[in-house]
This record gives sequence, structure tokens and C-alpha cells, in this order.
Amino acid sequence: MRLLLSKLVAALGLAAALAGCASQFDGSVYRGDGFAFRVSPAPAAWRPMAATGAALAYADTASGGQILVNARCDRDAEDTPLRSLTQHLFIRFTERVTHSESVVPFDGREAMRTDITAKLDGVNRRFLVWVMKKDRCVYDLLYFSSPERFESGAPAFEGWTRDFRALPREVSP
Repeated sequence: MRLLLSKLVAALGLAAALAGCASQFDGSVYRGDGFAFRVSPAPAAWRPMAATGAALAYADTASGGQILVNARCDRDAEDTPLRSLTQHLFIRFTERVTHSESVVPFDGREAMRTDITAKLDGVNRRFLVWVMKKDRCVYDLLYFSSPERFESGAPAFEGWTRDFRALPREVSP
């Protein structure tokens, strides 16, 4: 399972984004390389986990799902449409089926909310993904699990994302 999670993280394009940067998380505010965000406390069933390249990662013990949050700044936030940023997360996946896709208000901006099923190395996973651009950064929030257990974990993730807030950037001169 750890190997599959590692492949999923890499395939979602998260691994390179934070390689080598110092970060801090105090339970509500995450500070990374040139970005920061605030989240509400994780639900009781979520356990922090290590995932190379993700700013935050949790295992949902109730649904068997995983939650990943990441940000990247000053690369593709200016001109790249939300749909393209979302699809890029799934570039190495096959048999993609989009269940729903919409642009909705999120943290004072628009975000792309996508519910998609896709395969990586023949393993089927269902994802709920939020992608937002703000202050020259792209924020990705993902929940994924087996399609059979998706509905048991997606509502908690959906509720948790409502409190996500990008914080002002601390950019070095």
C-alpha cells in the first residue's frame, strides 16, 4: 500500500514541488517555501502521515482513503486554466472518468472541484480534488480512496476543505 501511495503522490506531480524546502505545521497553519495556509483541525479518523512532496498528508482510518494538500508558487498560477491544472494531476493515470467538474467559490477565489475515477498501474481510485489559484500560487487539495469506500470519506474531506485559507505570502526580496 505504501508503494501505491508513493506512486500516486509522484503521479499527481507533488513530489518535485517541495523537495528540499523547510516547512512547519502547528496543527492549523502550514508554512512552506514561499506559501502558507490555514486548515481546520483534522477529523478524528484522520492520522498524519508522511508523503514525500505533499505539504500535508493524512490517512483516513475510517474510509481507507488518503488526503493530500500541496502548494506551488510562481510557476503556473498566472496563465494556466484551472481545468488544465487539474488534468495535469492525472497525466500518468489511465481510464479516467470524470463524475463531476465545476468552478465554485473557494477562499475568496474560484476553484475547480472535480470528482474523478482513474487508474494508476491498474489500480482504480476515486478522487475528489480542489484546485485553486491565489497570489501566484496553486493549491491542490485531494481526497482519494477505493471507489467502493469513497462515499464513506468524501463528506468529511468536503467539510474540511471549507475552512481552507491561503495566507499572505512571505516572499524574500
